[in-house]
Amino acid sequence: MVIKPHPNHKIYIQTLRRLSPHARLMKSFELSQFTKDLFLHGLRKRFPDLPEEAIKKLYLERLNKCHNRNY
Repeated sequence: MVIKPHPNHKIYIQTLRRLSPHARLMKSFELSQFTKDLFLHGLRKRFPDLPEEAIKKLYLERLNKCHNRNY
């Protein structure tokens, strides 16, 4: 398996470490929302003929499968 190089990863980690705890928490919320928006966009592209209500239902069903069942 070929691992893709990540030349900016170290800089990214250093930048995150310099953030305040509040800023890091806000960044985590931002990234979480970005991931959900991207997932929803992908469902809309994959199922372009589904009405919005069906897309939202599918989104919630699939999102529910992602939750950790250990809690």
